[in-house]
Amino acid sequence: DELVCLDEVQRKPDVFPVLRVLVDEDRRPGRFLILGSASPELLRQSSESLAGRIAQRELTPFLWSEVVPSGRVSQDSLWLRGGFPGSVLADDDASSFRWREEFIRTFLERDLPQLGFRVPAPTMRRFWSMCAHLQGQVLNLSALGRAIGTTHTAVRHYLDMLEQTYVLRSLPPLVANLGKRLVKSPKIYLRDSGIVHALLGLGTLDDVSGHPVFGTSWEAFVIEQVLASAHGWTASYYRTAAGEELDLVLEKRD
Repeated sequence: DELVCLDEVQRKPDVFPVLRVLVDEDRRPGRFLILGSASPELLRQSSESLAGRIAQRELTPFLWSEVVPSGRVSQDSLWLRGGFPGSVLADDDASSFRWREEFIRTFLERDLPQLGFRVPAPTMRRFWSMCAHLQGQVLNLSALGRAIGTTHTAVRHYLDMLEQTYVLRSLPPLVANLGKRLVKSPKIYLRDSGIVHALLGLGTLDDVSGHPVFGTSWEAFVIEQVLASAHGWTASYYRTAAGEELDLVLEKRD
């Protein structure tokens, strides 16, 4: 008769068959709160054994609306440091930067292997950093593969890894019959601005303001804030071959 919380459930996939039995015995909602750092696609047990028994919610890092209006964190700090609590609530920018460096190292060396990905951490670090340089740009698999010395197939696999672990967003192009030639490849964004800045070695606002990623980092930051509140809306971007562009298009699903 108490709420049961299971954290980092991706490390114990064999728990899902047990949960299925317990849920079927007592269908009261909200008995279990299951938390994890991977998408349902990586947890086949959840989709196979809890279909019709589970509701899924994506929890974001701290949002502007959660910390800036209260005065706890400034807008500039949230953008520079990103929304992970250990980073944005650090005593100073240097401590925040060190936290993000450790997060990146742990994510690559421990979290990804535990999810079954067998890519060397240095290779994945180089690829992740390249994605930070390409923040907000239209995806070109072949060019990205050439830049890091691998195939476009491997690049697609690496992108899927980052997307399924919620650190990368692939924003699709608008599909519409507008009588114009539209760009048909997605744009890629690393979802947390603080991770972008850490991957690029940008520890202060002055560092960010003098770097080419300045504009696209802010663009991605704003997009993430908007999409966190855009429940029931489909997101895309609009760009024509002639260069006309809208960074974010939202369409009501109904």
